[in-house]
Amino acid sequence: MNAHLPRLGIDIGRVIIDGSAHPSGDDTAFFSGDEAAMLATPEVPEAVATIARLVPHFDGRVWLISKCGPRVQARTLRWLAAHDFYTRTGVDPRQVRFCRARADKRSHCLDLALTHFVDDHPEVHAAIQGTVEHQYFFGPQRRPVPDYGHPTPTWAEVERLIIDSLQAPDHAAIPSRGTG
Repeated sequence: MNAHLPRLGIDIGRVIIDGSAHPSGDDTAFFSGDEAAMLATPEVPEAVATIARLVPHFDGRVWLISKCGPRVQARTLRWLAAHDFYTRTGVDPRQVRFCRARADKRSHCLDLALTHFVDDHPEVHAAIQGTVEHQYFFGPQRRPVPDYGHPTPTWAEVERLIIDSLQAPDHAAIPSRGTG
């Protein structure tokens, strides 16, 4: 596990960008809609405000890491810019990474020495197990969250658990499954 300074990784789809809450009711509008429909895709509730509060706790060591193809990657970057994400959160626009397979997020976690990671997909968490000390399974999960992770249905819960982990005398001393 990582004993370096705290570093946070955050997925984008269904963690920051909420395709399922699109005003048209079409959860594919982000992927297949025109530019206006894509840009109308809302933020996950409290994502941007919470990330803005977390960035200072990590001294700016926050990266967005998303699995997608080239077309969705381009759309994601346009969405982030159009929603003024970088200014509103303090995340450096150079700290956005993409990969083509969920398991590839592991190499980003290792390369960046991440200590915390927020993602909605269990396959990602399985792939990064053992490389990131604090894993947050964001949003509703179809199966129980494994003991190495934290269930975090909302950004309020993500924030609470991350702050608790950062206030511990030894970041690695907190068991992965928080008790509250």
